[in-house]
Amino acid sequence: MTPRILTTRELGRATLARQHLLRRSDLEPLPMIEHLLGLQAQAPVPPYLALWTRIRGFSADFLSELIASRAVVRIVLMRGTIFAVSAADAAALRPWVQPLLDRDLDVNTAYASALAGVDRDALAAAGRDLVRDVPRSQQELQPLLAERFPGRDPKALAHGVRGLVPMVQVPPRGLWGRSGQPRLAALDEWTGRPQAVPDPDSLLLRYLGAFGPASVRDAQAWCGLTRLDEVFERLRPRLEVFRDERGVE
Repeated sequence: MTPRILTTRELGRATLARQHLLRRSDLEPLPMIEHLLGLQAQAPVPPYLALWTRIRGFSADFLSELIASRAVVRIVLMRGTIFAVSAADAAALRPWVQPLLDRDLDVNTAYASALAGVDRDALAAAGRDLVRDVPRSQQELQPLLAERFPGRDPKALAHGVRGLVPMVQVPPRGLWGRSGQPRLAALDEWTGRPQAVPDPDSLLLRYLGAFGPASVRDAQAWCGLTRLDEVFERLRPRLEVFRDERGVE
């Protein structure tokens, strides 16, 4: 069958509806965060605004309580940026996007040359060890890592730990009306959840449920990964196919 053509307006309205941005929802904050596969959280306030925009009767305390109870965490995920996600989704998403973070260590113009030749397993183990008993900021990690890797750039070492080890920004960072330097703890130790085996099929179906209809390029722009066309082809029998006014599938 010839795929139906969706106008730009139809695509926009569909995405707004799936994003719960046409009208406020009665969903609770945690299910909403999981439906959206997390909220952009480079700064502390945007996740609160994102939920207030979508949820009827939302109060900032709702999200603060989820962060304080460790049900929601702030962690580096898609596109190498900070997201506020459920603890369960953090365990599922981080191993999926890890190749993106690994590649950054090889191509990052600020740190790649300084990290060349560093034993990454040893660096990851050192980072984990240094935050095991007390969360630390990247600034606090720098001199401690320099002691273990003499002659290496401390900033580059701390950036390497950020990419190699799934770390969460612990409270009070992210709490409404509070401030605090981003201090880090290992995701699995903070939440008690081991990392999951990557399941791109399930994650991309969820992505389409929250952001679709969408193209392969749209999905890749969202997460920062490449070669997702292979996953979409595998999922094709389960998907409904459209084209936009430019012919993009």
